[in-house]
Amino acid sequence: MLLLKNIRKDYVTASETVHALKGINLAFRAHEFVSILGPSGCGKTTLLNLIGGLDHYTSGDLVINGRSTRVYNDRDWDVYRNHRIGFIFQSYNLIPHQTVLGNVELALTIAGIGREERIRRAKEALDRVGLSDQYYKRPNQLSGGQCQRVAIARALVNDPEILLADEPTGALDTVTSVQIMDLIREIAKERLVIMVTHNPELAEAYSTRIIRLLDGEVIEDSDPFSEKEEIRECRRLRMERIRAQRRENKRRRHSKKERARMSALTAFRLSARNLWSKRGRTAVVGFAGSIGIVGIALVLAFSAGITAYIESMQDDMLSGNPITITESTFDLNALMGMMSPEQKLDVIREPDRVYIDSLIEYLTETYEKTNSMRIENTLTEDYIDYIRKMSKDYYAAMITGYGIDVTYNIYTDFYPEKGGDAEYHSVNVLRTIYSSILGKTEFKSYSSFITALVKTFSQMPSEEEYILSQYNVLSGKIASGKNEIMLVVSKDQAMSDLLFANLGYYAQDEFLNIIDKTAKVEEGEVSKYDPTLDREYFTYDELMGKTFYWYPNDAIFTANYNESGEIDKIKPFTYNPSASGVTHEDAVELRVVGILQPKETVQFGCLESGIYYTEALTEHILSSSLESQIVNYIEEKGEIMSSASFKSGVVYEYSYTYTDTDKESDTYGQPKVYTETGIVGNGMAGMATLSQRELGGDSMPNSFTIYPKSFQDMNLVTGYLDRWNSNQDVDLGDGRILTADEREDVTYTDTLSLIMTLVYTMINIIKYALIAFTSISLVVSTVMIGIITYVSVVERIKEIGVIRALGGRKKDVSRLFRAEAFIIGLLAGLFGISLNYLIGGIASIIVNRLVGVPNIAILPIGQAMILVLLSILLTSISGIMPASSAAKKDPVVALRTE
Repeated sequence: MLLLKNIRKDYVTASETVHALKGINLAFRAHEFVSILGPSGCGKTTLLNLIGGLDHYTSGDLVINGRSTRVYNDRDWDVYRNHRIGFIFQSYNLIPHQTVLGNVELALTIAGIGREERIRRAKEALDRVGLSDQYYKRPNQLSGGQCQRVAIARALVNDPEILLADEPTGALDTVTSVQIMDLIREIAKERLVIMVTHNPELAEAYSTRIIRLLDGEVIEDSDPFSEKEEIRECRRLRMERIRAQRRENKRRRHSKKERARMSALTAFRLSARNLWSKRGRTAVVGFAGSIGIVGIALVLAFSAGITAYIESMQDDMLSGNPITITESTFDLNALMGMMSPEQKLDVIREPDRVYIDSLIEYLTETYEKTNSMRIENTLTEDYIDYIRKMSKDYYAAMITGYGIDVTYNIYTDFYPEKGGDAEYHSVNVLRTIYSSILGKTEFKSYSSFITALVKTFSQMPSEEEYILSQYNVLSGKIASGKNEIMLVVSKDQAMSDLLFANLGYYAQDEFLNIIDKTAKVEEGEVSKYDPTLDREYFTYDELMGKTFYWYPNDAIFTANYNESGEIDKIKPFTYNPSASGVTHEDAVELRVVGILQPKETVQFGCLESGIYYTEALTEHILSSSLESQIVNYIEEKGEIMSSASFKSGVVYEYSYTYTDTDKESDTYGQPKVYTETGIVGNGMAGMATLSQRELGGDSMPNSFTIYPKSFQDMNLVTGYLDRWNSNQDVDLGDGRILTADEREDVTYTDTLSLIMTLVYTMINIIKYALIAFTSISLVVSTVMIGIITYVSVVERIKEIGVIRALGGRKKDVSRLFRAEAFIIGLLAGLFGISLNYLIGGIASIIVNRLVGVPNIAILPIGQAMILVLLSILLTSISGIMPASSAAKKDPVVALRTE
């Protein structure tokens, strides 16, 4: 039973208080058709809204099934509207982007009914009102009568106890109105129907009870509750109190089953359908919202692409930038700090004077800083044992250096003229000859760079597998024995002419012809270039057919004795640069056994162009040189004399001749022959360039070159090296443990890590700066989506009223628009990522064609997902205020909004 006790409703405005209802007392039976009549403004719709729970009374009490609604909270009112009340509106209030079936299902969805049950009951309700063939049409495809039938089906689908109809035929023609009224009268046989109407004829024809209102008061009731009915009702209520506990338990059980809430899935579905109905605008909004995501995504894509390219080169770069340990090095971190610009304080300068900047002071400070960065490492036997004890799992190859310069001891055949007689010279002297020749030409300014530009002989790593991982063997095999050497060419299968010349492959006239070919010819002069002497290539047979010889020190350094029979202190030894008088029996014949070329995938190999000898030859040189006369002399004089500089080397001299046809002729008309004699040293006694190490006279290593297996494994190597410099004890094996106090720090050089740190720092700085810049557009997009969501709220105010009338909570309304913002954010994020991959793919193709670097702009999937989530997060935040505004809408006002 529905009972209204002294119900009053006041509307307070800024200027006055309007008394809409003035003490309404009414009781309604469980089954009757009640029509409420009265002029406009008498309070009919207000009374209907109060009964339906859309509005709340100012005073009095509304009793539903014996329970006062004074104790109702928002949830109770939502459940009441969803399970007890069915609304039929004059303007139908159907949701346009939902199908007929979807509109009817909505009340069941809010009630938490399962999908299959929901569809079954919705179809049954539509069948009852005669719309069995209209399930999947949209409201705009129906007539007015059909729309009202859908509204009635929606009102009946939850089997409510009370059906409220507000002018149900007001927008219909006469014939359709009769059909609708017949349907409502049939419904009234099984439940309470309360109808508000202006049409007294319809009320008289169909209603079982008519209540008339005027100025907020009941002035007539055609069939009020009788005294007997009231007595029966009181008895029922008394019996109800007797069985209070049982009924309360039953009510609680029943209350648990009843609920009124819209699931998140429903909110998403409703919002998605609404957005789909405006798909053109939705696409534009999604695209506009994606601009900020596209900007950030492209920055991250290029950053990731560049980083991936650098990382792909890191392992390759390790070969060209290994970790090195030497006796003398620089603190690279301090060096980079020195290169950073210094902050100078502003100095106040007086006018009318010119100040003096002390360049001498600056140079002195720079010199001191440079010296302070120079580090002298002491490689003790313990440290050398520690390095050799390093796990081989950490590195792919290691070269132990002894500071030997083999170019003084390695000789080869040399031809002054092509087809002429061969001479034998050391590789070092050949280099000196060609430097001197260039010094007589217009290229003399470059002659001093030959030593730095052209590396001839170097020791190779002993790990054959490591070399084969980077190089293809064009001919022959990898050198392994002490008498085997191999030639390494560039990736384009070439070697420089200077390198060929320094190795004795060119005759002197062939080399001079190269100079003639490139020299400028003044007007009127004839070029000396001879095409017949020109060479484009050497065959593998020519390269591998050449033989080199390594001679021991005693074979090429001759002691000079004074009158006392002692070795002369000024000129103790003479170097034989042409191996005259020396037989090959004293030498190790070095044969070129292989020619190597870097693989296409290798950018930085461990071997540069040149000739490489083996670790076996190094061991032979050490064993042969340690007891040589010149090494013993240096050691002896080093012990006797206090001058450390004398121990560092020995003076030697050399001589050679060459013919230059470009120079003036002598008095006999023959080309002038130049003969030069050089003394290696700086002209001061005891300050020579050949040291004991260069002569192979020191078995203690002075350097280590370590090639980690990968950039990740490099951390294992550096971690191992750092342990020596830490405070931890170091186990050398054989029971030897060194404490930190017993060790001296050794600084190693890790150029690649420093370079990578600088590169990654620069990339990150640029990346963050660009992200900050592009984030502005992301903020603008977010604000725009917030505005669009608010516009959607305005457009869907009537839908808000319908959802609230069907029992939807404020939270459900808020969830509806937050879901819409979520979907737009998801759409914008997906648009942005898709555009990023499209633009990045095109950019990658262009960059690959221009510079050969593939995949320069590829956004990792993880970052793409994060950006989509970021888009969703920002748009969800932007939808909070519009969603909150929608939830606060008065359902009564919302239903009246057009």
